[in-house]
Amino acid sequence: MLHNAKSSYTPCSTFLVVISLEKKVIIAVLILAIILIGAILFFVQPFKPAEEGIVLKIITRHGADIQDITEQNFLKSEVAKKYKIKDIVWLPVGAGLWIDTIKRSGDVDVGWGGGPVLFDILLENQLLAPLEGYDELEAVIAELPDDISGVPMKRKGEDGKVYWVAAAIASFGFTINKNFLNERNLPEPDEWLDLGSPAYAVTLPSPSVAVADATKSTSNTRMYEIILQKYGWVEGWKLITRIAANSRIYDQSGLVREAVVRGDVGVGITIDFYGYTSQLEAPGIAKYVLPKDGTLVNGDPIALLVTAKHPEAAKAFIAWILSPEGQKVWLHPSINRLPINIKVFDTPEGQERLDLKENYEKTLVASTIEFSDELALSYEYSLMWFFHATNVRAEQALKEAWMALTKKYLNGEISEEEFNRLVDELTNPLKLVFKDPDTGEEVTFTQEYAQKVNEKIMKDPAYRDSLVRAWREGAENRYRKVLEELGG
Repeated sequence: MLHNAKSSYTPCSTFLVVISLEKKVIIAVLILAIILIGAILFFVQPFKPAEEGIVLKIITRHGADIQDITEQNFLKSEVAKKYKIKDIVWLPVGAGLWIDTIKRSGDVDVGWGGGPVLFDILLENQLLAPLEGYDELEAVIAELPDDISGVPMKRKGEDGKVYWVAAAIASFGFTINKNFLNERNLPEPDEWLDLGSPAYAVTLPSPSVAVADATKSTSNTRMYEIILQKYGWVEGWKLITRIAANSRIYDQSGLVREAVVRGDVGVGITIDFYGYTSQLEAPGIAKYVLPKDGTLVNGDPIALLVTAKHPEAAKAFIAWILSPEGQKVWLHPSINRLPINIKVFDTPEGQERLDLKENYEKTLVASTIEFSDELALSYEYSLMWFFHATNVRAEQALKEAWMALTKKYLNGEISEEEFNRLVDELTNPLKLVFKDPDTGEEVTFTQEYAQKVNEKIMKDPAYRDSLVRAWREGAENRYRKVLEELGG
């Protein structure tokens, strides 16, 4: 056995082992050579630097149409080439999410569109940087009006510096659908006052009017502020509540416009460019109305954010937007907005939009109210959340009471005097009793109270939610009380 084991190690076997080892060495050498050649080629080939260029990040309330046209035109401009701006990243975020988005992202350059309410909130939260240190920007801002009809087109901080400037202007009114109104024998409204009329309650529970929740729409918030300053705190809230009772309440202002164009409702409160676009989409059917009892001309801002990663490029973009070249975006048939810089009408593109220029001129001479921006800001958060609590959260109870009340009035079952008394019980803010979450005391919603709690509503979500619950309960209680008095 031992002999056989030794005899297995023959010269032939040894030779085969040597050949196998030689093959492995050759393969290893080849692999090493390939690696070395690859490394040499990598280091001797010319160095290709990473593509240079700036990407601006812009948070906006503007739609995709404005974004696309602006991006296309701006990236072809000399300004973009000079500052090596190669792209724009858009953040189309709802107004209520702007602060969190800006803070979490930490590198958003520009805020654009959404109305002065939103930008004043950003300023209060110290998220806007002054528009200074760039000659072209300061020059174009100096050419723009400081105010129109008493309403600021530039917002200055306590330091006297400009923190936002209007990139477009707008009026506020309502868009009507003539077919809807004619088919139901409803009158065409021409005043805010009309929208709270019992005449528009006859279609309930299917509403004939459309509005948006104040906590969801900055443009609708501004319209409620117009009504309050036109009619005063008490009568203003009484009218707002009656309008809400006649209305389907949406969570976006754009949905209000769409409802009118489709014929879901006969009238919706809208910013002007929604009205102008509706007229183009439904000619002869849709019509934008400037209320005879007063509107105001608003500026829609653009601003530099404190989080800007590319502040110089951002300032150049803002300057371009405010220039006649940048203002051309508003002339597009799908956009139809009124420019802040009237020099755009001197351009060839501007000469083709004489209809928009006519709307611009009508807006400047429209019946405007004496509006205090400072007063509006003093109770803005209170307004938004009181509207939400009493008209959105308590919507069903409000509509049930309003339907019963208007039906009895229109059928002659109650006198006008009795109708007005019950309307006052239903809508007067001084007759809505609720407990203050902090003190536990029973209070009413006076203007002074609204101003007192305004800042706390903004800064303390828990307090705000407690107040909303108290307002809703108080509203539902009085709506039910009126309904019970009517025998409902």
